[in-house]
Amino acid sequence: MKLKLSGVVEESITDGRGIRYTVFTQGCPHHCKGCHNPQTWPFEGGEEKEVEEIYRDFIKNPLLKGITFSGGEPFCQPAPLCELARLVHQGGKDVTVYSGFTYEQLLGMRNDAVKALLDETDVLVDGLFIEEQKNLELYFRGSENQRLIDMKKTRASGTVTLLEL
Repeated sequence: MKLKLSGVVEESITDGRGIRYTVFTQGCPHHCKGCHNPQTWPFEGGEEKEVEEIYRDFIKNPLLKGITFSGGEPFCQPAPLCELARLVHQGGKDVTVYSGFTYEQLLGMRNDAVKALLDETDVLVDGLFIEEQKNLELYFRGSENQRLIDMKKTRASGTVTLLEL
């Protein structure tokens, strides 16, 4: 299965807890004012890579805590990202996903691939970037409306549980 990428960062400390391999997807419908990745907006850009190739690159680094899916909008490509997330989990690492959609919007899509990716997500950073709420002191997010959701606790309780840092 192929994934359309804008690029990757092989070692990041700004895209979630620990050292992370960050995958930037290509294509985003949100077009947030002040976006730091506007080059990811066009759906026709980027390069295609096999999920297995990305995973082979990821597992080369034993220092990585996990993988992060950013964008673009990862939930525009949920099936290949879900496949990659399953491989990452099988390897004992975690998965963080950034989305301009809120958790509630994603649930409302009633899309099997979106649900499957949510099921493979350990931390969801949700909500549009809102330039007027930009705050550089926040951990792992750009604006105050965005939430860091602990998906394991959220699935267990049935209510949104924010990640404790």
